[in-house]
Amino acid sequence: MSSTDGPKSSLELAMERLRKKDEAAGVERQVLTDEQKAAIAELRNLYGAKLAQAEVLHQGALGGTFDPAERAVLEERYHRERDRLTSELESKVEKARRG
Repeated sequence: MSSTDGPKSSLELAMERLRKKDEAAGVERQVLTDEQKAAIAELRNLYGAKLAQAEVLHQGALGGTFDPAERAVLEERYHRERDRLTSELESKVEKARRG
């Protein structure tokens, strides 16, 4: 009896269902190379740092004002910057996945 013959965890069952659903929908499973994995990890680290820097700068700017209108402008800018960085990351990760 191998380890795959034993009871499956709920995670394993869910992943199995998702694989079957993908197969039925015609979605091909893509295996990433070590280089692709390294590039994606590097991108995530880089953009994680950029997002953390944006957060620190945002918190510093918020600490310097009590005006509600100015705080709203700062919040909007921060959310736009965070969305831009996240979108940029997703785009670059997708490029790295394609090779």
